[in-house]
Amino acid sequence: MFARATLAAGVLALAGAAQAEFPDHSIRLIVPFAASGTTDLAARLVAEFAGRELGQTIVVENRAGAGGSLGMEQVARAAADGYTLGMATMSTHGTNPVVYAGRLRYDPIKDFAPVSNVATVPSVFAVHPSVPAKTMQEFIALAKAEPGKYTYASPGTGSLGNANVEHFAALAGIQLLHIPYKGGGPAMNDAIAGQVNAITDNLPSALAHIRAGRLRALAVLGEQRSPMLPDVPTYVELGYPQMGGGGWFGIVAPAGTPKDVVARLNSAIHAAMKQPEFITKMEEAGATLIPGTPERFGEQIGEAIQRYQRAAKIAKFQVE
Repeated sequence: MFARATLAAGVLALAGAAQAEFPDHSIRLIVPFAASGTTDLAARLVAEFAGRELGQTIVVENRAGAGGSLGMEQVARAAADGYTLGMATMSTHGTNPVVYAGRLRYDPIKDFAPVSNVATVPSVFAVHPSVPAKTMQEFIALAKAEPGKYTYASPGTGSLGNANVEHFAALAGIQLLHIPYKGGGPAMNDAIAGQVNAITDNLPSALAHIRAGRLRALAVLGEQRSPMLPDVPTYVELGYPQMGGGGWFGIVAPAGTPKDVVARLNSAIHAAMKQPEFITKMEEAGATLIPGTPERFGEQIGEAIQRYQRAAKIAKFQVE
């Protein structure tokens, strides 16, 4: 009996030591989009600074495709041990579950363990200077006068940009012609060339074009006005509170990841986000840091899904 008790105690001690050693090898962080933009920047900053806190290398892997769904599928199917993480976004865990309802190969709630949100970035609705509208009110008047005449670009059918514009158009009572592209880059190229009349994009990506006069900003999707565009109102100010705030991106792990591992990761990410270089680079990208508990991030994911479920009922942008 004594030998069995000693053996059991030894096994428990070894198990405890193994848990305490997390992480004992490198971690991979899957970004479900191409290696550019604010989401990728945030992931690489998390990898660099949280990796230092954890004492291990965090390797960023860009697995783009299907609006972020392909990368998230890989995260959902990975071992629940904390060594595979994913960069969740408002697209992967907000619009995709609604736009592609019944077609996604992952469940945004059941298949993931939220670790921490990282940052929120406003988006901006902008028109080409050839459009004779200086304000959103003037643009709405133009669109109402000639339904279906004015076009807008998005990174693709079912993308966050597509969903946001269709939601706004339905709320404003206007009809815009959607021109989908294979990515944000081609969409922006045609927007600044005047091939399409309007575009919604992350503010950091559009800001240089707005400042150079290649685009005219009419509205910002964010909790408050951006200090980068202090004269441009939010949708809430324009009378459309249903549009909500900007997009966010944060860290998730596969469902079933031990709570102590999630807590360790959360702590390391928050420590990373306090570093001056991390803060400065994110601010330069137009992002606002929003660290929080795993529980709060889970709530934010649920809120995003509910928001776009309501939007889909209004704008009917669900893809069959």
